[in-house]
Amino acid sequence: MSNTIPLASGKAFPSRPLVMGILNCTPDSFFDGGRHDRPEDALRFALQMIEDGADVLDLGGESTRPGSRAVSVPEEMARVLPVIELLRRHSDVPLSIDTSKEEVARAALNAGADIINDITALTGSPKMAELAAEKNAPVILMHMRGLPQNMQDNPAYGNVTEEVCGYLLEQARFAESKGIARDKIILDPGFGFGKTFAHNCRLLRELPQIRAHGYPVLVGVSRKSMIGHALGLEKEDRLIPSVALAVMAFERGAGILRVHDVKETRQALDMAAAVI
Repeated sequence: MSNTIPLASGKAFPSRPLVMGILNCTPDSFFDGGRHDRPEDALRFALQMIEDGADVLDLGGESTRPGSRAVSVPEEMARVLPVIELLRRHSDVPLSIDTSKEEVARAALNAGADIINDITALTGSPKMAELAAEKNAPVILMHMRGLPQNMQDNPAYGNVTEEVCGYLLEQARFAESKGIARDKIILDPGFGFGKTFAHNCRLLRELPQIRAHGYPVLVGVSRKSMIGHALGLEKEDRLIPSVALAVMAFERGAGILRVHDVKETRQALDMAAAVI
């Protein structure tokens, strides 16, 4: 199945495993919070990720790590809009706005972003689906049990893959009912968002069950706590396991890998693609 995803601008992602570089414009993200507070610092890092092989950049102005605090619309806009505007003067790489707020997404799209990455799968804002349809923007629908503030408080499932897949398909049908084209919908199982280590492992093993429904699948496992749980490594030391998980996800059907370490992941995926 092709991983080509049309963008509102008429550009398209290439038909190969895609690397989405993470650009957190936040002071409190779990791995790189505070590193890119100034727009100039964020731009410098973004351009390096593009040079390293990023196919798309994902900008976020609100941390969604476990226990993170919510931020206001003006605060979130103040963090991401200057970076989008700067990037658009230097690059035409596709940009994703990581937000669940319709007002932030609209302002970001107007500033030059291409894609909406919504961890609430269009449930956080009643107007988000209409915005995506209006702007003809691709949407990333993610599964999350609970909210960032409480999502890791003893999450429980009967069959995690069936429940996650069922929810994502339900939200995809909702998106289509609001006028979002099927080929603009991307599914994200939400690794680490209301899941235990065992849930995350099972989801990764059974990822083909989600991909089988025809939607492109995005996986974000970069430097996450499942690595710390398995190997006892701090987040600073999780590069190699993160790359290994990215290759495993690609082999199981993921078409987009959301990562902190673009260069290493790009090389590993290209090698895996050459062999496969």
